Amino acid sequence: MPYDLLIKGALVYPGEEPPRVIDVAIEGDRIAALGPDLGVEAAEVVHADGLMLCPGFIDLHAHSALEPFRDPLLIPKIAQGFTTELINPDGLAPAPVDRARWQARRAYLQPLEGPGPETWPWSSIDEYLQALAATRPATTLVPSVGHGSVREYVMGSEQRAPTAQELEAMRREIRAGFDAGARSLSFGLIYVPGAFADTAELIEVAKEAVRFGAPLAVHVRNESDLVLQAVGEMIEVARRSGAPLHLSHLKVIGHAHLVEPLLELIDRASREIDITFDQYPYGAGSTMLSALLPPWSLAGGPSTTLARLADTATRAQIARDVRRGLPGWENIFAAVGPAAIVISHAAPPRSDVIGKSLAQIAEEREIDPLEAALELLCDTSLDVTMIDHYASEEVVRQIFCHPLHLIGSDGIFGEHPHPRLYGTAARVLGRYALREGLIPVEEAIARLATRAARRLGLTDRGRIETGLRADLVLLDPARFIDTATYEEPRRTPDGVVGVLVAGRAVWRDGAPTGERPGGVWSGW
Repeated sequence: MPYDLLIKGALVYPGEEPPRVIDVAIEGDRIAALGPDLGVEAAEVVHADGLMLCPGFIDLHAHSALEPFRDPLLIPKIAQGFTTELINPDGLAPAPVDRARWQARRAYLQPLEGPGPETWPWSSIDEYLQALAATRPATTLVPSVGHGSVREYVMGSEQRAPTAQELEAMRREIRAGFDAGARSLSFGLIYVPGAFADTAELIEVAKEAVRFGAPLAVHVRNESDLVLQAVGEMIEVARRSGAPLHLSHLKVIGHAHLVEPLLELIDRASREIDITFDQYPYGAGSTMLSALLPPWSLAGGPSTTLARLADTATRAQIARDVRRGLPGWENIFAAVGPAAIVISHAAPPRSDVIGKSLAQIAEEREIDPLEAALELLCDTSLDVTMIDHYASEEVVRQIFCHPLHLIGSDGIFGEHPHPRLYGTAARVLGRYALREGLIPVEEAIARLATRAARRLGLTDRGRIETGLRADLVLLDPARFIDTATYEEPRRTPDGVVGVLVAGRAVWRDGAPTGERPGGVWSGW
């Protein structure tokens, strides 16, 4: 019987090893045969001379938890070769959620994840994942359990330590999430209510990840002046809990002199614990504009925050705290300045400010830049996303070259997104490896696929090997490069000839095919 697909004569990068020119035969959703000049028949034959074939790329930091309800094709991801995505990062997830508070959760998540369906029909993590699977996404979505979401479900957005009973309830919810298929426990220690958790709480909930051999995926408390202490805290959590540690979007905001000590700290920790990190290859971040506010002002949820901003005295206190700073708090506004903070999304009636910096907005309105930010948050009910330029390309590359480095796009969907949404994989492989030789090509592919799959315990993908899932990316190495920019961020990379998920083409010759074979990973 003929195979379903035969890819002939591609330069195949199997994972971590050097490439070789071979044929790859696919039957159903699996790689069925490999070898030079297989001489077999297939229903479809692709002549791939001069092209390179890679395992499907894995995005270790994806804000795709609600996007499939709007666009299940996930075009920015498949267009650059991502076939698997780790979702619910930063401790933030649509579930578990109290049915009486789902609208508040939706309002808080909307700048990062979008709104999702008009009404959320779920409460538990399992119910959410079933609803997500029903969208039939093009990529495979691998869930994390969001610590912040679990904490809010159990004890609301209060700024206090949990009781013994609440802590046990949180651990039960985390176990339920892993039972439903989660492959990591994510933390967002700058977001509410995760920011209110102390180290002792983090250690206790981290022990649940150990039961499932899953890593902690952590947005640390401070990526600026206190980044060493913040990373050190999570190293201690991993050491004392026994859980593997994966640091999300490793960076240093505004303090380049701390990069070398940070990497040295990670090197020392790697001799004691299982530790990795991901990075998006850009010197600017993107998150909700409300991350500029001191944590106390976010306690109680969006409606309470808006009430504080509407109260003259409380708003003045918020402004004072931003200008002066608070002990231990990551003050992004002070670290990068208003000229480096650009609005990437703003809900009506303020959509006209998209693409402008806070400094520009303030000048146009003849007000203080911080006041411009607070006004914008009020006018949009907090539905604003920013891009904050915090580091040079030299700093990005210094972190990129570290051997524990993996890839996470941290891409946020929107009208004027950060270019990382469309360009991350192509920038890593096309620009840094193929064009510039910053790292070897097989090393880039290992980080994008093989080691990422290993990090999540996904043993059915990440390599081109007989019997594994046929998640594949066919590229023209002479053309593959990122084209998205801060000015024109919604540009797909050149040179992507085809992308297969489970043996079916989701992208071909510069366009989506409409196929949606990915689904939601729910365990073995």
